[in-house]
Amino acid sequence: MATLIVDHVHKTYGDTKAVNDVSFTAEPGRILGVLGPNGAGKTSTIRMITNMTIPDAGSVTYDGRTVGPWSQRRLGYLPEERGLYKDLRVREQLVYLGQLKGMHQKEAEARTQHWLERFEAAGWGDMKTDELSKGMQQKVQFIATLLHDPSLLIFDEPFSGLDPINSDLLRDIILELRRDDRTILFASHRMEQVEQLCDDICLMAKGQVVLEGALREIKQQFGKNTIIVGFEGDDAFLDQLEAAGAVRIHTRSTHRAEMRLLNGTSPRAVLNATLEAVDELHHFERVEPPLSEIFVDVVGRTQSEERTSVAA
Repeated sequence: MATLIVDHVHKTYGDTKAVNDVSFTAEPGRILGVLGPNGAGKTSTIRMITNMTIPDAGSVTYDGRTVGPWSQRRLGYLPEERGLYKDLRVREQLVYLGQLKGMHQKEAEARTQHWLERFEAAGWGDMKTDELSKGMQQKVQFIATLLHDPSLLIFDEPFSGLDPINSDLLRDIILELRRDDRTILFASHRMEQVEQLCDDICLMAKGQVVLEGALREIKQQFGKNTIIVGFEGDDAFLDQLEAAGAVRIHTRSTHRAEMRLLNGTSPRAVLNATLEAVDELHHFERVEPPLSEIFVDVVGRTQSEERTSVAA
C-alpha cells in the first residue's frame, strides 16, 4: 500500500514564501482533494510531489522513499495546462509518451488502442492534436496520464472543456482507479466535483494548510446550518430574510434556494417565513453546509486574520 506523505514542506521563490510548513497524507484507495484560492501554494506543492522542484525544507515521500526520478515512472500527472504536441498524430503521440515512461512499443500501442476504444475515440488515432476540439484534447491528455498504469495519480482540473457525458465517463474511470487502490490527488476549483469524488480534503491558503481531514468529518464539524427550500410562487421572501440578517443565500434559482442560517436564526423561523410567502412548499431540508460554503468561510477567515495581523 503506497502512501504519499508531504511532511513539513517549505518552498520560497525570492521573497515569496509559496509553501509554508505544509503537511498532509494521501492514502491508497482514497481521493484527496487539494484545494485553495489562487496563490494558495497548490501548484508549488504539486511540483514538489512530482519532483519538478525540490523542497527547501521538509520532505515528500511515496511508498516510504523520497520522491525522485524513480517515482516519476509510477506517476500519472494530468496538468491544468495541456502538454500535447500539436503536430503529432494522436496514436503516435500516445505511444511515444508511453515509451518515455518505460513502456515497450508493442505494449504502448496495445494500451493506446484500449484507451482510445474506452473513450469511444478509436477513430482519432490518425488525427493531429490541433485538429481536435478542447474536450477531445482533454481526453487524449487523460489517456496519456493513465497509459503506463501509474500507481500515483494527480489530476488538476481534469474535467476542463468536457461536456456532461464525457465528464461522467472520466468520473467513472477515476472512481475505478480509486477502487484499484491507487493513490489519487484531485485539484479543482469546482467544489461540487470535489464533493462527488473526494474522501479527504486539504484546503490551503497563503501557502499553509488551513483545513485538512476526511470530508465527511469536516462537514459534520460545521453542523447542519444550511437550509434547502423548493417551492412554487414569489421568491421575494428570500430577499427579506437576507436583508434582515437571518440568512445568507448561497445558491438561488426560480424555484429553489440554498441558504446558511445566521445570527441564531432557527430553521423554524425560515420555514414559517417560507410558508407565509409561497404558493406551495414541496421541499424543506436542514443539511450540512456544501463544501463551497466551508471553503469561503475558512479562506475568508484566514485572510481576515492575516489582514488584522498585518495592521497590528
